[in-house]
Amino acid sequence: MSEEAIRNIVILGGGTAGWMTAAALSAVLPRSYSVQLVESELIGTVGVGEGTIPQIHLFNKLLRLDEADFVRRTQGTFKLGVQFNDWRQLGDTYVHGFGPSLGPGLGLLPFHQYWIKARQAGKAKELGAYGLASAAAPQGKFMTSASDVPANSPLASISYAYHFDAGLYAGYLREYAEQRGVHRVEGIVREVRQHPSGDIHGVVLESGEVINGDLFIDCSGFRGLLIEETLKTGYVDYSRWLPCNRALAVPTENTGPPTPYTRASARRAGWQWRIPLQHRTGNGHVYCSDFISDDEATAVLLANLDGKPLQEPRPLRFLTGRRRKFWNKNVVAIGLSSGFLEPLEATSIYSIQSGIARLMALLPQTADYSVLAERYNSQMAFDFDRIRDFLILHYKATERTDAPFWNCCREMSIPTELQEVIDLFRDSGRFFRNGEEMFAEMSWVQVLIGQGVMPRGYHPLVNQLADQELWRFVDGVGETVARCVEAMPLHQAFIDRHCAAVPPHRMQAPARPELA
Repeated sequence: MSEEAIRNIVILGGGTAGWMTAAALSAVLPRSYSVQLVESELIGTVGVGEGTIPQIHLFNKLLRLDEADFVRRTQGTFKLGVQFNDWRQLGDTYVHGFGPSLGPGLGLLPFHQYWIKARQAGKAKELGAYGLASAAAPQGKFMTSASDVPANSPLASISYAYHFDAGLYAGYLREYAEQRGVHRVEGIVREVRQHPSGDIHGVVLESGEVINGDLFIDCSGFRGLLIEETLKTGYVDYSRWLPCNRALAVPTENTGPPTPYTRASARRAGWQWRIPLQHRTGNGHVYCSDFISDDEATAVLLANLDGKPLQEPRPLRFLTGRRRKFWNKNVVAIGLSSGFLEPLEATSIYSIQSGIARLMALLPQTADYSVLAERYNSQMAFDFDRIRDFLILHYKATERTDAPFWNCCREMSIPTELQEVIDLFRDSGRFFRNGEEMFAEMSWVQVLIGQGVMPRGYHPLVNQLADQELWRFVDGVGETVARCVEAMPLHQAFIDRHCAAVPPHRMQAPARPELA
């Protein structure tokens, strides 16, 4: 292997993945590195992933972004979680709310263990009444963490994420990255040149310009120009568990104040998303073409919109899964080129962020990167496989019998690891997080219970608390959450006060973001 230092990094593709990568590298790497991004305005981006999860705060902190400016510039709103409608049964609804916990734990046990006993005795409300996010979201309430309340108040530590316009987000990060030295090259790749070892040497554009590099980051989308078309890396197919393979996306006019949550409504052969922004609402229908035609799927989407469509629905086709290697030779795939997990829990941008973070942690000094690549690949595969299992849970744990699609999902075999999670939780409400997997106990518990996986029992240490004392404890948590929600402002009022965006027809050239 060559001992020459890696200094020239080439990012192939823009969009969310490319410009997130460029922005992060520009914020961290010294100026001795050269970072170039190759993209073409003639090639569109998917741009449907407009929901995020709270881990995005780590990325924004790395870039030292001003939150209000970021939200305004991307026409953003705030997100406390995801509301799932009709997933367990028709007419059923629950919220997967963000946060480190539901109610406070007691002793060694998490809150939900006490809730199980109280619920079985008819002494507890639905689980969502005991989490700040899951209780506040349906009421349209939102605020960021308060500094003038006791440290143990739910209002002192509010977990939230964002909805934003993916196109505006990419443009925002492009401006950030270019101001910090990233060089954008306009062009379409005509040829990929390789060393005898198989490593990429450079790419030749249609203009004839040659872009050489030491390390290439493939952000070319589903195509995977370097990772797959050139290196033939291979793909791990998840479609036997996640059967949806198509989507339709369409923006609509807003019809009222934006909700501080994403809405995911199950349909007869898939599900439909609704993501409110300040200037419009994002909508889409994710479905399985084995159970519904494209025309029927379009009709379902258009019949269930809250506002007037702003354009014709845009079709997308995909195969859920991941690359066999995320880092192959001197190419690292980030974004859709690395794999695809449908946007049910808004993990697409997280996967980009995770790939960037792991690459920076394992950044090679020289071309002798085989050990680093092996660790990167194992970590990313673990991430994808565990997110996969969490998404499968939504489909597998259903009681719907009204459509062939849901019958198929309910009866399908699932990965052993997920079946073990379901069996353990159904037995006594216990869950053990697998290493550093993305979704923590509170997320799993909310979705398991929301989907109808009710434990038969609970941890025996719950019985150390006398029944009347336990009922008071659970009631007290619910009352505290209700008081906090009552004190929170409406989501729209919070936006109006802190980060209202200029309507698109009045938008001027964006201001230069504050340098790090």
